[in-house]
Amino acid sequence: MSDDHTHVQDFFGARAADWDSRFPDDGPAYADAVARMRLHAGDRVLDAGCGTGRALPSLRAAVGATGLIVGADLTPAMLEAAVRAGRDRDGRLLLADVTALPLRTKSLDAVFAAGLVAHLPNPGENLRELGRVVRPGGTLALFHPIGRAALAARQGRQLTPDDLRAGANLGPLLAGSGWEMTSYVDEDVRFLALAVRRE
Repeated sequence: MSDDHTHVQDFFGARAADWDSRFPDDGPAYADAVARMRLHAGDRVLDAGCGTGRALPSLRAAVGATGLIVGADLTPAMLEAAVRAGRDRDGRLLLADVTALPLRTKSLDAVFAAGLVAHLPNPGENLRELGRVVRPGGTLALFHPIGRAALAARQGRQLTPDDLRAGANLGPLLAGSGWEMTSYVDEDVRFLALAVRRE
């Protein structure tokens, strides 16, 4: 396992037990982000870096009983917290590295990723891997329940021009990874970039 992966597991593993209680009001933001993906009944969706599975109920509601939801995360403690919260009823939980997914090429309709981009060891290559498992025309949602400035303030840091999530950086990064960014919102109450998988 790489140092990047060990760091991510250590960081989130130590926070898994109280993760949901630290951010109890995020549910509506997740539901709104999922609604903006315009999923359909029967769609197959990956929640990449699903953590405690907070998006899974909204994703299940969007794709209905016939849809497939897979929540993949690198940190066992996060998946255990998802099970304790009962979110495994809304999707299949998979202990997996989203940078090397054990999923078939073009097997999914969409990927939802909350707070993931900042933790990717090689963002261009890793976004290309997310694209590999999505059919052409499928959707990617890069989400955070608060905007970049609010998140930076919460973390006691300044926004810098090289922030991957800045629109001027994210658009070209996605384009170089086989995605086309179709919308970008960065407000205090939400960060949501939507992209479509190119042919």
